[in-house]
Amino acid sequence: MKLENEYLIVEIAEHGAELTRIFNKKNNRELLWNADEKYWARHAPILFPFVGKVNGGEYRHAGKTYNMGQHGFARDMDFECTAEGETIAEYRLKSSDATLAKYPFQFELFVKYILKDNKIEVCWKVVNPSDSEKLYFSIGGHPAFNCPVEGSGFDDKSEYFVKLTDKNDLSYVLIDPATEAVAADEVHTLELDGGYVKTTEELFENDALIFDDSQIKEASLCYPDKTPYITIKCDSFSSFGLWSKPKANAPYVCLEPWIGRCDNRGFDGELKDKYGEQCLDENNQFEVEFTIVAE
Repeated sequence: MKLENEYLIVEIAEHGAELTRIFNKKNNRELLWNADEKYWARHAPILFPFVGKVNGGEYRHAGKTYNMGQHGFARDMDFECTAEGETIAEYRLKSSDATLAKYPFQFELFVKYILKDNKIEVCWKVVNPSDSEKLYFSIGGHPAFNCPVEGSGFDDKSEYFVKLTDKNDLSYVLIDPATEAVAADEVHTLELDGGYVKTTEELFENDALIFDDSQIKEASLCYPDKTPYITIKCDSFSSFGLWSKPKANAPYVCLEPWIGRCDNRGFDGELKDKYGEQCLDENNQFEVEFTIVAE
Protein backbone atom coordinates (compact mmCIF):
# COMPACT_ATOMS: atom_id res chain seq x y z
CA MET A 1 0.00 0.00 0.00
CA LYS A 2 1.14 3.53 -0.74
CA LEU A 3 0.46 6.65 1.32
CA GLU A 4 1.34 10.01 -0.18
CA ASN A 5 1.12 13.72 0.47
CA GLU A 6 3.10 16.75 -0.70
CA TYR A 7 6.06 15.81 1.51
CA LEU A 8 6.46 12.01 1.49
CA ILE A 9 5.72 8.75 -0.25
CA VAL A 10 5.35 5.89 2.21
CA GLU A 11 4.93 2.25 1.21
CA ILE A 12 3.84 -0.62 3.46
CA ALA A 13 3.70 -4.38 2.96
CA GLU A 14 0.97 -6.63 4.35
CA HIS A 15 3.69 -9.13 5.18
CA GLY A 16 4.73 -8.08 8.65
CA ALA A 17 2.81 -4.77 8.26
CA GLU A 18 6.31 -3.46 7.54
CA LEU A 19 7.28 -0.06 6.22
CA THR A 20 9.15 -0.66 2.96
CA ARG A 21 9.75 2.87 1.68
CA ILE A 22 10.00 6.44 2.92
CA PHE A 23 10.74 8.86 0.08
CA ASN A 24 11.27 12.56 0.75
CA LYS A 25 9.69 14.36 -2.21
CA LYS A 26 11.09 17.74 -1.21
CA ASN A 27 14.71 16.75 -1.81
CA ASN A 28 14.23 13.59 -3.90
CA ARG A 29 15.89 11.25 -1.37
CA GLU A 30 15.17 7.69 -0.29
CA LEU A 31 15.35 7.48 3.49
CA LEU A 32 14.37 3.93 4.41
CA TRP A 33 16.85 1.08 3.89
CA ASN A 34 16.14 -1.00 0.76
CA ALA A 35 16.55 -4.45 2.40
CA ASP A 36 19.53 -5.48 0.28
CA GLU A 37 20.16 -9.03 1.48
CA LYS A 38 23.92 -8.51 1.13
CA TYR A 39 23.69 -6.58 4.40
CA TRP A 40 20.24 -7.09 5.97
CA ALA A 41 17.13 -8.25 4.15
CA ARG A 42 14.56 -6.22 6.09
CA HIS A 43 13.36 -2.62 6.11
CA ALA A 44 11.57 -1.92 9.39
CA PRO A 45 10.23 -5.09 11.03
CA ILE A 46 7.80 -5.01 13.95
CA LEU A 47 9.10 -7.04 16.88
CA PHE A 48 6.26 -8.90 18.61
CA PRO A 49 5.58 -10.68 20.93
CA PHE A 50 9.29 -10.64 21.80
CA VAL A 51 12.08 -8.14 21.28
CA GLY A 52 15.43 -9.83 20.71
CA LYS A 53 16.19 -13.39 21.71
CA VAL A 54 15.03 -15.38 24.70
CA ASN A 55 17.81 -17.01 26.70
CA GLY A 56 18.79 -20.32 25.10
CA GLY A 57 16.01 -19.94 22.50
CA GLU A 58 13.29 -20.87 24.97
CA TYR A 59 11.02 -19.34 27.58
CA ARG A 60 8.79 -20.63 30.37
CA HIS A 61 5.16 -19.90 31.20
CA ALA A 62 2.79 -21.64 33.62
CA GLY A 63 5.16 -24.55 34.08
CA LYS A 64 5.70 -25.22 30.36
CA THR A 65 8.69 -24.46 28.14
CA TYR A 66 8.31 -23.01 24.64
CA ASN A 67 10.78 -22.38 21.83
CA MET A 68 10.93 -18.93 20.24
CA GLY A 69 13.13 -17.38 17.58
CA GLN A 70 14.61 -13.91 17.59
CA HIS A 71 12.12 -11.00 17.69
CA GLY A 72 9.04 -13.22 17.83
CA PHE A 73 6.90 -14.04 14.79
CA ALA A 74 4.87 -10.99 13.74
CA ARG A 75 7.51 -9.78 11.29
CA ASP A 76 7.17 -13.04 9.34
CA MET A 77 3.37 -13.22 9.16
CA ASP A 78 0.79 -11.70 6.84
CA PHE A 79 -1.44 -9.05 8.39
CA GLU A 80 -4.98 -8.19 7.35
CA CYS A 81 -5.54 -4.66 6.10
CA THR A 82 -8.43 -3.19 8.12
CA ALA A 83 -8.36 0.45 6.95
CA GLU A 84 -6.82 2.35 4.07
CA GLY A 85 -6.78 5.81 2.61
CA GLU A 86 -4.47 8.35 1.00
CA THR A 87 -2.71 9.08 4.28
CA ILE A 88 -3.73 6.25 6.64
CA ALA A 89 -3.38 2.48 6.73
CA GLU A 90 -4.16 -0.03 9.48
CA TYR A 91 -3.34 -3.72 9.74
CA ARG A 92 -4.32 -6.51 12.12
CA LEU A 93 -2.73 -9.79 13.20
CA LYS A 94 -4.72 -12.24 15.33
CA SER A 95 -3.69 -15.29 17.30
CA SER A 96 -4.20 -18.58 15.52
CA ASP A 97 -3.47 -22.26 15.98
CA ALA A 98 -0.01 -21.60 14.54
CA THR A 99 0.80 -18.84 17.05
CA LEU A 100 -0.82 -20.59 20.03
CA ALA A 101 1.49 -23.57 19.55
CA LYS A 102 4.52 -21.44 20.40
CA TYR A 103 2.94 -18.50 22.23
CA PRO A 104 -0.02 -19.65 24.37
CA PHE A 105 -1.93 -16.37 24.44
CA GLN A 106 -4.89 -14.99 22.56
CA PHE A 107 -4.14 -11.57 21.10
CA GLU A 108 -4.88 -9.02 18.43
CA LEU A 109 -2.14 -6.69 17.21
CA PHE A 110 -3.16 -3.55 15.32
CA VAL A 111 -0.59 -1.49 13.43
CA LYS A 112 -1.61 1.91 12.12
CA TYR A 113 0.38 4.37 9.99
CA ILE A 114 -0.79 7.97 9.71
CA LEU A 115 0.94 10.37 7.34
CA LYS A 116 0.83 14.01 8.50
CA ASP A 117 2.95 16.52 6.60
CA ASN A 118 6.55 15.27 6.92
CA LYS A 119 5.72 12.90 9.79
CA ILE A 120 4.66 9.27 10.01
CA GLU A 121 2.80 8.34 13.17
CA VAL A 122 3.28 4.66 13.97
CA CYS A 123 0.56 3.45 16.33
CA TRP A 124 0.43 0.00 17.91
CA LYS A 125 -2.48 -1.50 19.81
CA VAL A 126 -2.29 -4.87 21.56
CA VAL A 127 -5.63 -6.37 22.61
CA ASN A 128 -6.16 -9.19 25.08
CA PRO A 129 -9.52 -10.72 24.10
CA SER A 130 -9.33 -13.46 26.73
CA ASP A 131 -11.82 -13.61 29.60
CA SER A 132 -9.52 -15.73 31.76
CA GLU A 133 -5.82 -15.23 30.90
CA LYS A 134 -3.42 -12.35 31.21
CA LEU A 135 -1.34 -11.52 28.13
CA TYR A 136 2.45 -11.18 28.41
CA PHE A 137 4.38 -9.51 25.59
CA SER A 138 7.13 -7.18 24.44
CA ILE A 139 6.96 -4.97 21.37
CA GLY A 140 9.45 -2.90 19.44
CA GLY A 141 10.41 -1.23 16.20
CA HIS A 142 13.48 -1.96 14.07
CA PRO A 143 13.49 0.64 11.25
CA ALA A 144 16.68 0.96 9.24
CA PHE A 145 17.54 4.23 7.54
CA ASN A 146 20.00 4.93 4.75
CA CYS A 147 23.36 6.13 5.98
CA PRO A 148 24.89 7.54 3.84
CA VAL A 149 21.99 9.06 1.89
CA GLU A 150 22.34 8.90 -1.88
CA GLY A 151 22.16 12.31 -3.53
CA SER A 152 22.93 14.21 -0.34
CA GLY A 153 26.52 14.97 -1.29
CA PHE A 154 27.73 13.18 1.84
CA ASP A 155 28.98 9.73 0.92
CA ASP A 156 31.03 8.60 3.92
CA LYS A 157 28.95 6.87 6.61
CA SER A 158 31.68 7.33 9.19
CA GLU A 159 31.26 11.11 8.96
CA TYR A 160 27.53 11.02 9.73
CA PHE A 161 26.18 11.55 13.25
CA VAL A 162 23.42 10.22 15.42
CA LYS A 163 22.05 12.59 18.03
CA LEU A 164 20.63 10.80 21.06
CA THR A 165 20.33 13.38 23.82
CA ASP A 166 21.51 16.76 25.01
CA LYS A 167 23.65 15.09 27.68
CA ASN A 168 27.37 14.42 27.52
CA ASP A 169 27.09 10.68 28.02
CA LEU A 170 24.66 7.76 28.19
CA SER A 171 24.86 4.33 29.77
CA TYR A 172 24.34 1.26 27.62
CA VAL A 173 24.64 -2.52 27.69
CA LEU A 174 25.68 -5.02 25.05
CA ILE A 175 24.66 -8.50 23.96
CA ASP A 176 27.05 -11.17 25.16
CA PRO A 177 28.15 -13.02 21.98
CA ALA A 178 28.58 -16.30 23.87
CA THR A 179 25.01 -16.45 25.19
CA GLU A 180 23.24 -13.94 22.89
CA ALA A 181 21.69 -12.42 26.03
CA VAL A 182 22.24 -8.97 27.53
CA ALA A 183 25.26 -8.58 29.78
CA ALA A 184 23.25 -6.36 32.12
CA ASP A 185 25.92 -6.49 34.83
CA GLU A 186 28.46 -4.83 32.49
CA VAL A 187 27.32 -1.26 31.98
CA HIS A 188 29.24 0.91 29.50
CA THR A 189 29.34 4.66 28.98
CA LEU A 190 28.88 6.27 25.58
CA GLU A 191 30.65 9.60 25.53
CA LEU A 192 28.91 12.23 23.43
CA ASP A 193 29.78 15.62 22.01
CA GLY A 194 26.75 17.79 22.67
CA GLY A 195 24.57 14.71 22.36
CA TYR A 196 26.17 13.57 19.06
CA VAL A 197 28.28 10.56 18.18
CA LYS A 198 29.65 9.61 14.75
CA THR A 199 28.30 6.49 13.03
CA THR A 200 31.70 4.85 12.65
CA GLU A 201 32.34 1.14 12.24
CA GLU A 202 33.86 1.16 15.73
CA LEU A 203 30.56 2.29 17.23
CA PHE A 204 28.87 -0.94 16.12
CA GLU A 205 31.80 -3.36 16.42
CA ASN A 206 30.13 -5.10 19.39
CA ASP A 207 26.70 -5.26 17.76
CA ALA A 208 23.72 -3.25 19.09
CA LEU A 209 24.02 -0.63 21.79
CA ILE A 210 21.05 -0.98 24.17
CA PHE A 211 19.91 2.01 26.20
CA ASP A 212 17.54 1.15 29.07
CA ASP A 213 15.72 3.22 31.70
CA SER A 214 13.92 5.48 29.22
CA GLN A 215 17.11 7.37 28.40
CA ILE A 216 16.20 7.97 24.76
CA LYS A 217 13.14 10.11 24.03
CA GLU A 218 14.27 11.24 20.58
CA ALA A 219 17.00 10.18 18.16
CA SER A 220 18.12 11.71 14.87
CA LEU A 221 20.40 10.64 12.07
CA CYS A 222 22.34 13.64 10.81
CA TYR A 223 24.50 14.56 7.86
CA PRO A 224 28.18 15.36 8.54
CA ASP A 225 27.21 19.02 9.01
CA LYS A 226 24.86 17.81 11.83
CA THR A 227 21.69 18.64 9.90
CA PRO A 228 19.13 15.94 10.81
CA TYR A 229 17.40 14.06 8.01
CA ILE A 230 15.40 11.51 9.99
CA THR A 231 14.19 11.69 13.59
CA ILE A 232 12.34 9.23 15.78
CA LYS A 233 10.31 10.61 18.68
CA CYS A 234 9.57 7.89 21.21
CA ASP A 235 8.66 9.35 24.60
CA SER A 236 6.86 6.24 25.88
CA PHE A 237 9.54 3.63 25.19
CA SER A 238 11.65 2.22 28.01
CA SER A 239 14.52 0.82 25.91
CA PHE A 240 16.20 1.82 22.67
CA GLY A 241 18.51 -0.04 20.32
CA LEU A 242 21.12 1.51 18.03
CA TRP A 243 22.44 -0.92 15.45
CA SER A 244 24.16 -1.42 12.14
CA LYS A 245 25.54 -4.73 10.96
CA PRO A 246 29.01 -4.95 12.53
CA LYS A 247 32.21 -5.32 10.55
CA ALA A 248 30.38 -4.91 7.24
CA ASN A 249 30.36 -1.17 6.49
CA ALA A 250 26.60 -1.60 6.08
CA PRO A 251 25.02 1.54 4.55
CA TYR A 252 22.23 1.92 7.10
CA VAL A 253 21.65 2.61 10.78
CA CYS A 254 18.71 1.31 12.81
CA LEU A 255 16.94 3.50 15.37
CA GLU A 256 14.90 1.08 17.46
CA PRO A 257 12.31 2.04 20.10
CA TRP A 258 11.47 -0.92 22.34
CA ILE A 259 9.17 -1.83 25.20
CA GLY A 260 10.90 -4.86 26.64
CA ARG A 261 14.04 -6.42 25.21
CA CYS A 262 16.08 -9.63 25.05
CA ASP A 263 16.75 -11.57 28.24
CA ASN A 264 19.47 -10.74 30.67
CA ARG A 265 22.33 -13.21 30.67
CA GLY A 266 21.52 -16.26 32.76
CA PHE A 267 17.78 -15.56 33.07
CA ASP A 268 15.81 -18.79 33.38
CA GLY A 269 12.69 -17.58 35.19
CA GLU A 270 9.06 -17.39 34.14
CA LEU A 271 7.94 -15.13 31.30
CA LYS A 272 6.20 -12.78 33.72
CA ASP A 273 9.59 -12.00 35.30
CA LYS A 274 11.41 -11.31 32.02
CA TYR A 275 13.10 -7.89 31.74
CA GLY A 276 10.62 -5.23 30.64
CA GLU A 277 7.78 -7.71 30.07
CA GLN A 278 4.32 -6.19 29.73
CA CYS A 279 1.27 -7.71 31.39
CA LEU A 280 -2.14 -6.98 29.89
CA ASP A 281 -5.20 -7.90 31.92
CA GLU A 282 -8.15 -9.84 30.55
CA ASN A 283 -10.34 -7.94 28.07
CA ASN A 284 -7.97 -5.02 28.06
CA GLN A 285 -5.75 -3.21 25.56
CA PHE A 286 -2.39 -1.48 25.37
CA GLU A 287 -1.55 1.38 23.04
CA VAL A 288 1.72 3.12 22.24
CA GLU A 289 3.05 5.18 19.36
CA PHE A 290 6.18 6.80 18.01
CA THR A 291 6.72 9.29 15.22
CA ILE A 292 9.15 9.25 12.31
CA VAL A 293 10.01 12.74 11.09
CA ALA A 294 11.62 13.29 7.69
CA GLU A 295 13.51 16.56 8.12
